[in-house]
Amino acid sequence: MSLPEDPRTPQTANPAAPHSVQPPHSAAPPSLRPETVVVETARPAREDDAPVNLPITVSSTFVGVGELADGGRGYGRFSNPTWDPFEEALARLEGCELPGLLYGSGLAAIASALELTAPGGTVIMPAHTYQGALVGAEEAAAKGRFDLVTVDIADTEAVLAALAAAKAKTGVERAGILGDHPVVLWVESPTNPMLEVADLPALVAGAHAHGALVIVDNTFATPLLQRPLDMGADVVVHSVTKYLAGHSDVVLGAVVTGDPQVRAALHHDRSIRGAIAGPFEAWLALRGLRTLALRMERACENAQVLAERLAGHPAVRAVRYPGLPGDAGHARARAQMSGFGAIISIDLGPAGVAEAVVGACRLWTPATSLGGVESLIERRRRHTAEPATVPEGLVRLSVGIEHVEDLWADLELALREAPHQH
Repeated sequence: MSLPEDPRTPQTANPAAPHSVQPPHSAAPPSLRPETVVVETARPAREDDAPVNLPITVSSTFVGVGELADGGRGYGRFSNPTWDPFEEALARLEGCELPGLLYGSGLAAIASALELTAPGGTVIMPAHTYQGALVGAEEAAAKGRFDLVTVDIADTEAVLAALAAAKAKTGVERAGILGDHPVVLWVESPTNPMLEVADLPALVAGAHAHGALVIVDNTFATPLLQRPLDMGADVVVHSVTKYLAGHSDVVLGAVVTGDPQVRAALHHDRSIRGAIAGPFEAWLALRGLRTLALRMERACENAQVLAERLAGHPAVRAVRYPGLPGDAGHARARAQMSGFGAIISIDLGPAGVAEAVVGACRLWTPATSLGGVESLIERRRRHTAEPATVPEGLVRLSVGIEHVEDLWADLELALREAPHQH
């Protein structure tokens, strides 16, 4: 059975349909800067008494006659007008002509993107990556869905060698539809939680030379700091839950691609699996996206100050933050990012010391997740699924938009009060 495609997909769009949406770049000149794009994109038509913000559409089905393949919405699992503005705004931020696809969670988006791998194919993934993606890939590999190879994503030669080995195993060139890509390179840069930085242009070029599809998780950087599609990546994945929505109040994911065939396949996968977003959550995410530029600017400024101070603190064994000149990923980050992000990882040694510091914080909230307006702190190895190569005492800091001196005072006091072992 063939499900109807998204009415905004170029091959299936019906220009006469009353709900048709203009392509993302047609609403305003392409010269608009990202800070303006997040505010201006996907507004209602400028008509007398029209709302400034698009309303929430709460409906499980839509009126229509005839074949659904003519571009109609049809049913709430296929399409919803409340998804459209967010999907268009994110696509414009990523520099993509095709609307993105919103999912019910970041992991739903990841799972859908992994379905682009051919049965029996190979997925190459960073050894340090979002644990949900890693666990999902490991479980799929254990069931024989595909082979999983983990690599140090910062070691370009090692990644290229893994790509060559995967191509030799399959001997098949890249295709263009769901489930037909024998080799998939999954990139996260900076990585979670070790903040390793991949050489994205080199990896994309090498992957394509070996017939691989390149998927980049751009959650940490956001399209304001890094645009993987501009560097040749095929697909970009986001946990919208984090910086894009930005207020720790929704769970959503998204995928963006400039390939119409890949997008149509992903849309079909989302529809058939029902991995969709609720309209209210989509509306909240768009509202959060409007302030992304301001939030990222403040959070990144705070993170730079804190990272520099932590690097000189006697209780901190090591700091990972691409904005530090001595960081292993600094040069690459400067070359391919417009900012260094708002995540810092610090090694405090023994797990007990790290837990004591987390527990002593009063302003920093001990919680998982990241990317909200509030600052969060967490010892990552408290999660049993976290890779064993992540140090026991590694603490991840998600820096928020509070005053940096208040954040530093709270963190510095916690570092002083906690027992330390050397």
